[in-house]
Amino acid sequence: MQKTLKSSVTFKGRGLHSGKPVRMTLRPAPVEFGIWFKRTDITDADPMVPAHWQSAVHTPLCTRLVNDDAVEVSTVEHIMAALAGCGVTNALVELNGPEVPILDGSSVLFVRRLLAAGIVEQDAPLRAIKVEKTVEVRAGDSVARLVPSDHLEMHFEIDFADAAIGQQSKSMSLANGAFVHHLCDSRTFCRQSDVETMRSQGLALGGTMENAIVVDGADVLSPGGLRHQDEPVRHKMLDALGDLALAGAPVMGQYYGYKAGHTLTNKLLQKLMSDPTNFSIVECDAAQAATLPGAGVSRADLAQFS
Repeated sequence: MQKTLKSSVTFKGRGLHSGKPVRMTLRPAPVEFGIWFKRTDITDADPMVPAHWQSAVHTPLCTRLVNDDAVEVSTVEHIMAALAGCGVTNALVELNGPEVPILDGSSVLFVRRLLAAGIVEQDAPLRAIKVEKTVEVRAGDSVARLVPSDHLEMHFEIDFADAAIGQQSKSMSLANGAFVHHLCDSRTFCRQSDVETMRSQGLALGGTMENAIVVDGADVLSPGGLRHQDEPVRHKMLDALGDLALAGAPVMGQYYGYKAGHTLTNKLLQKLMSDPTNFSIVECDAAQAATLPGAGVSRADLAQFS
């Protein structure tokens, strides 16, 4: 069945790249609504921005959505991952600025509040996008691929010169709450050498040592170090789930990413959707619904964050 929030939840913070303060409220929505963003600070144009792959603009450091009136919302990947990972299919995301708050750099605070608010089933069937043919996109040595499967699996590999990250790989099924249990608290990361470059370009203005893992060679500069030994690759998987959520429905397939990022995952969705024989839309029965990322997630899962 489709799902929405039992009650609204509000977040306050700053945008990672803009550095601007923002207030964001997630509200329940009716069946077949999907996920939409609404810019409450916009009065002279259409404030509604769909959470959809066709609205994504290619940017290397975040996922940005733009509607036909050029109204935009950026850095949506962490909240989209939280919604997908908690099984929320219908919600209105209101915010009074151009960027989703970064909070601690992961999805964990979103997940906590979503679970505390409660997630309720709605009287409408849940549909998923089932990958029927292998599709792949490349950029240099970076690769993103979707392979047919009866549930969402993910394999990701990264390779950084900094020894604090180095080569990492991880594989997992995202069925039955795996995102909530294993990925949602993994934070975004960057190299210290890149920080000044990004800021000179007007990016990462809201970044701090508390909302990102900053590394320099073999050293992790952020206080407290890593939450997981392989936190960087886990975060890349978090990002990929958020970007795949822009398909408009849960994806059933194996995702493989090697040095992949937001742009490549969006191009993968474009290629998947470019040929109707690449996928099918399935109305999920109970067994299929049980394999999706948000299946079985409830308030009881809050205990792991205490």
